[in-house]
Amino acid sequence: MRAHEAGALHGDIGSREPAWLRTPVDVNALATQLWPRTVTRAADGALAVGGLGVREIAAEFGTPVYVLDEDDLRSRCRDFRAAFPDADVYYAGKAFLCRAVVRMIAEEGLFLDVCTGGELATALSAGMPAERIGFHGNNKSVAELTRALDAGVGRIVLDSFTEIDRLTALARERGVRPGVLIRVTVGVEAHTHEFIATAHEDQKFGFSLAGGAAAAAAFKVIDEGVLDLRGLHSHIGSQIFDASGFEVSARRVLALQAQIRDARGVELPELDLGGGFGIAYTTQDDPATPQELAKRLRKIVDGECAAERLAVPRLSIEPGRAIVGPAVFTLYEVGTVKDVDGIRTYVSVDGGMSDNIRTALYDASYSATLASRASTAEPLLARVVGKHCESGDIVVKDEFLPADVQAGDLVAVPGTGAYCRSMASNYNHVPRPAVVAVRAGRARLIVRRETEEDLLALDVG
Repeated sequence: MRAHEAGALHGDIGSREPAWLRTPVDVNALATQLWPRTVTRAADGALAVGGLGVREIAAEFGTPVYVLDEDDLRSRCRDFRAAFPDADVYYAGKAFLCRAVVRMIAEEGLFLDVCTGGELATALSAGMPAERIGFHGNNKSVAELTRALDAGVGRIVLDSFTEIDRLTALARERGVRPGVLIRVTVGVEAHTHEFIATAHEDQKFGFSLAGGAAAAAAFKVIDEGVLDLRGLHSHIGSQIFDASGFEVSARRVLALQAQIRDARGVELPELDLGGGFGIAYTTQDDPATPQELAKRLRKIVDGECAAERLAVPRLSIEPGRAIVGPAVFTLYEVGTVKDVDGIRTYVSVDGGMSDNIRTALYDASYSATLASRASTAEPLLARVVGKHCESGDIVVKDEFLPADVQAGDLVAVPGTGAYCRSMASNYNHVPRPAVVAVRAGRARLIVRRETEEDLLALDVG
């Protein structure tokens, strides 16, 4: 969905037509801010990434396929490291995790945040140093905590009083003193979808600040003396563009730091402000750069520490989407094109909600382009949909594609690196797509495509 659609996509279908007819549309143009940094449209009109054409990728690996621009991902890791030289940058593995990505972010000097035993297993199997791993999660099991302690995970983010008791008992048994943070629910209403806002009071994460649970949790950990309380953690949500939420969150968390200092004489050395930094899914999105984020967050923390007479703690952040989201696009093949009585044109592709549930789940907006060729046809306002038996199986709600789009064409959807493969399913018994990394003209398979044999192997009936 491109910027010129801003006035076109409100109201009924009829109200859209005059807007796009009045505004010239170049269906071959690439909005570069939406695409991985090495993506270009080659002389033959097809997209290329890392010097390799998408038609070659589709021929070798099939479609749908997630295409990861390795140089793009690595450069975004370096951008965050350069912007936050005196902070710890934890890549949020829930956005997308596989062993190849673990190695990439480790080689670029990042830490890694995991939130389940499976993510921890992936990190350890890829050789991520355990001391550079942080472990999140609102319901970490005894088995998961045991594995984290035995592996020597660098820090564990505590989410409930039950978990404090659970981890304390395990640490006593092993005679270890793991580093921990208290996750604080700061009561900030992030301007994002209800399901990805995580700091308001009525939700499952963390200890309530307003109700006093966060302070009680910190006092409990300090008084028992088994766990090493290093700091506080907050996370206000996802796909956030407005820094004001971080300002309120930092102010409230640092006020709690001061309360802990005054009550127990302990000045905590670390502060984690989480992640949730937004990316551009359409040209209407305007995310901040890592440098801008660093400047704003550092100013906020320095100012609040001065006001509370606190030493400035070591800062941690947790970008996931902001690193991997823009580095990946999904490549589909068109199967059918259907005009429904002049109301709307549906372009059906060979994937859908099984490889990108976000449009259906969060009403997320995406963009798309014809990827296998250029076109001189007039623009057509279309809806890109999947192959699943579900009317909500929408990939891109509204997008201008050339009017001659047809079966066999390749369509690419940018910004699909975060949460698309991680949340992929086998709905309608559709195997999940492969993930291919491209760099310097070469593609390598990093997550293979599922097969029907894979699906049947789990069916033991």
